[in-house]
Amino acid sequence: MEKLNFKFKGTEQVKNKAHVGVVASGDLEVIIKPTTNSESTLNIVTGSDGFKEVWQSVLKRFFDRYPLIADFEINDFGATPGVVNLRLTQAMEALEDEK
Repeated sequence: MEKLNFKFKGTEQVKNKAHVGVVASGDLEVIIKPTTNSESTLNIVTGSDGFKEVWQSVLKRFFDRYPLIADFEINDFGATPGVVNLRLTQAMEALEDEK
């Protein structure tokens, strides 16, 4: 088990909470919460060690597309980069539905 922490600059402050996914084999859970910080913070707990560079790449792509400012909690149980991207995009849709 590995704990990863990332920060990304953004321009769009999140106003609502979102929760998508489940912690299950090959899947992950994404929780997004509003923050008063000036950047996004991501705390990731993953059952797969040694993938920090892969996480960095997937998250950079996401934040290049969606420059959010929020607190993210991600609980991973072996999700592939495609599933990570899918869950993050679903969380964006959940945020949009809350507007």
